[in-house]
Amino acid sequence: MATYITVLALLTGLVTGALFRFLNIPIPAPPELPGLMGIVGIYLGYRVVEYLGVGVDLLETLGL
Repeated sequence: MATYITVLALLTGLVTGALFRFLNIPIPAPPELPGLMGIVGIYLGYRVVEYLGVGVDLLETLGL
């Protein structure tokens, strides 16, 4: 992954967060550290399962 994409994503988030604060509207993300860590945990869990190569195709299992 290119570093510049990560930097652009961070800058986009900073501008968006600043805009939300400037307009005095709540951010669409958990404002507390435990909530943010939950999001990090979801991402890490996803990556671990992807790395291990395990999983179930839920739509195929349900016949959809």
